[in-house]
Amino acid sequence: MADEHWIVWFRNDLRLHDPRPLVEAASHAAHVTLVYCFDPRQLTPTSAGTPRLGAHRGLFLLQSLHALRDSLRRLGNELLVHTGWPEVVIPTLAQQLGASVVSFHREATSEEVAVEDALQKALRATAVRCAAHWGHTIYDPNHLPFAVSETPEVFTSFRTAVEKQTKTAEPLPAPAWLPPPKTTSEPSTMVSLCDLGLRLPPTDARTNRHFVGGEAAGLEQLDDFLWRSDRVLHYRETRNGMLRPQDSSMLSPWLAHGCLSPRHVLTELRRYEAQQGDNESTLSFFLELLWRDYFRWIAKKHGARLFQLSGLRGLRLPWKCNAEPFDRWRQGRTGYPIIDACMQELAVTGFLSNRGRQIVASFLTKNLGIDWRWGASWFESTLIDYDPCSNWGNWNYAAGVGNDPRGFRYFNVLKQSSDYDPNGTYVRHWLPVLQALPEDDIHEPWMLTPIEQTRYGVHIGSDYPAPMVSLDSSVEEQRRIYEQALDLWRRTKAAKKQSVKGRAIY
Repeated sequence: MADEHWIVWFRNDLRLHDPRPLVEAASHAAHVTLVYCFDPRQLTPTSAGTPRLGAHRGLFLLQSLHALRDSLRRLGNELLVHTGWPEVVIPTLAQQLGASVVSFHREATSEEVAVEDALQKALRATAVRCAAHWGHTIYDPNHLPFAVSETPEVFTSFRTAVEKQTKTAEPLPAPAWLPPPKTTSEPSTMVSLCDLGLRLPPTDARTNRHFVGGEAAGLEQLDDFLWRSDRVLHYRETRNGMLRPQDSSMLSPWLAHGCLSPRHVLTELRRYEAQQGDNESTLSFFLELLWRDYFRWIAKKHGARLFQLSGLRGLRLPWKCNAEPFDRWRQGRTGYPIIDACMQELAVTGFLSNRGRQIVASFLTKNLGIDWRWGASWFESTLIDYDPCSNWGNWNYAAGVGNDPRGFRYFNVLKQSSDYDPNGTYVRHWLPVLQALPEDDIHEPWMLTPIEQTRYGVHIGSDYPAPMVSLDSSVEEQRRIYEQALDLWRRTKAAKKQSVKGRAIY
């Protein structure tokens, strides 16, 4: 095997630590070619008409690729960047170079799995072997106490099963060297944002979170969160903070692009607990990693159902496809300050706190009744840390079509405002037009009298929009619609069960 030539296909694993495809290639091959493909399908518009890859994520991705290329060059290799369908580009490259193996990390969601299947089918026709690995979860699928197809539908059941019976996977060390590549007749060059049809995000003085893509930046963020600042000690108390970057770990962008391995993050967390002690905050942080695992297994189990209108439950709701209220939501012009501040932050920075994501998702689905897939697609376009499993899994929950047994749940906008932004600091930061409003009025500016509006320099309807819906009546309307659909779903399910039972008897 010493004279073999391997191709390593990078996907959402833009790092050198914990790199099974790289480690195996370095162990078995005399030559290794490293490839990344910009898939044109990921540059097409979503069902809501928004671009799949927005400027913030596009910039972070390019930064991560530049950093990976620099790291690979230090090991004496090179990253080839191509634009094209991987199932076409990679087999063609394999034939040109006489490669015998293509190695890569597998993904969980249906579109990405379909690309893997198409690639493997194309390679079989050329007698090139595939070496597909799993490396995006803290648990290895071969060690789970259940088959992936039997993954528990409820998170608490999943947690109980894996914590009792399964050890987490250990990360692999970064390779100290790599075999040299074979030269290709068509050397690739790094693409630019312009090549992707994107422009640099405009600068905004309100921006208070700055992300730089790449493995080194991700490891630096992890080191700061755990060791330099000890922020993990207070994670449970601060994680719902909405304004300060230091309130949460802020690791999600690097995890989403694979600049950080979740197994490495967990190993560092356990090392921290061994030295500094564990508490409710370190447990809360571990549970966030576990939720990330859970969404991947659920995505793998259910395939395309994760993205269907009726969701994982198959619950058929008459969602609205009305562009005007959707545009007001995504542009931050709903008339509800906490919603508008969140959507302004998302648009300007490509990031939003977990609490903010839950609030705006609830408003879109439980107050406006807009097709939840439009919201999920907007997050896909705008979020730096977009991850299909977590994003679409969470939107299933928010819309009430996921596998959450608690039924109709919504976030009371005004209560969320008062609980998580009691002084209006977050709202004032992102909505300067409301800067002068006192605490008692910051979350309900429509309650100001005309005289007060003049006094504070904000006129509802011109300077700041009036509320687009009534919170109480809109949520009650959606509750009624939901309960009707749920009742029909239950009766249909019971009828099918009875039908199956009858056939078994007779």
